[in-house]
Amino acid sequence: MNARTAELIERLSREHALSEADYRALIEARDDESAALLAEKAVAVRHEIYGDAVFIRGLIEISNICKNDCLYCGIRRSNANAQRYRLTPEQIIACAAEGHALGFRTFVLQGGEDAWFTDAILCEIIGEIKRRFPDCAVTLSLGERSRDSYKRLFDAGVDRYLLRHETADPDHYARLHPASMSFDNRMRCLYDLRAIGYQVGCGFMVGSPFQTSAALAKDLKFIEDFRPDMCGIGPFIPHHDTPFRDRLAGTLEETLYLLSIIRLIHPPVLLPATTALGTIHPEGREKGLLAGANVVMPNLSPVQVRKQYELYDNKICTGDESAQCRRCLEARVERVGYRVVTDRGDVKKSPSKAQQ
Repeated sequence: MNARTAELIERLSREHALSEADYRALIEARDDESAALLAEKAVAVRHEIYGDAVFIRGLIEISNICKNDCLYCGIRRSNANAQRYRLTPEQIIACAAEGHALGFRTFVLQGGEDAWFTDAILCEIIGEIKRRFPDCAVTLSLGERSRDSYKRLFDAGVDRYLLRHETADPDHYARLHPASMSFDNRMRCLYDLRAIGYQVGCGFMVGSPFQTSAALAKDLKFIEDFRPDMCGIGPFIPHHDTPFRDRLAGTLEETLYLLSIIRLIHPPVLLPATTALGTIHPEGREKGLLAGANVVMPNLSPVQVRKQYELYDNKICTGDESAQCRRCLEARVERVGYRVVTDRGDVKKSPSKAQQ
């Protein structure tokens, strides 16, 4: 690690901001020594805010039907080999009930952009979950919707919304998505969610096709400016039924490096150690925690559909029962010196950039 890289890391940890050019320089200077220093500083600041707590979110994958045709995604509309499914409202509520009994206090309802899940149907599901489990938070991750739709869902009781921006570079966005999707609309959604009052999550794939250090620097600058409550990043992993089937996967090392940087950019952010990290390395999620992450998301979906929600190849934990999955993750978390907590795991508030 050269003196310039060390200075950038020190300044980032002190000021929580760099120029786009400096983010690019930091990305391009990655080596073992700079990664270790970033992780050390990221873990220290995470510990100041959250201690040794790791929050668990119960993931319920409600449908793998999607109107979109994103080039990287295994459930893209044109994948004729995907075995499609859609959970009923009763199945979704049963998953939440099982999760609540296991100690989960946040449920993440995730799915493709499936038109069957209208506002009316979702509001009914959300209302029932909130009625039965008033101590729980509900997060949705259901893609792009209108501002009116987001407002109705928020009024029904949704607390958080996860919508990965995928890339903050419009040209890169266009190379990952069909012409029917637009970078401007993705950003519109994120800013609408923020204005309505959600806790908002964004994020991106690490090592996605055509990604450059300049594009990653734009991602980091966007996170600095947007200050999401949550940020989900994970390595790109190709799926065999997509146009990107022959592309190389993103790396564990670069993903960990970026996790540490994001923790230093926005110290209170809720930062998952993702399933994709665990897929590319047997201890990927543990390594994510040791790089600054503080959230894990075990799967509460019915076991018979988990394999079908295949965004990328070789996804882990497709056969575990929910209780098994919870116990396994708890043991893994404890092995690296942390503890799973069973509260809602809300983001800690911090001063705005203008106040710092």
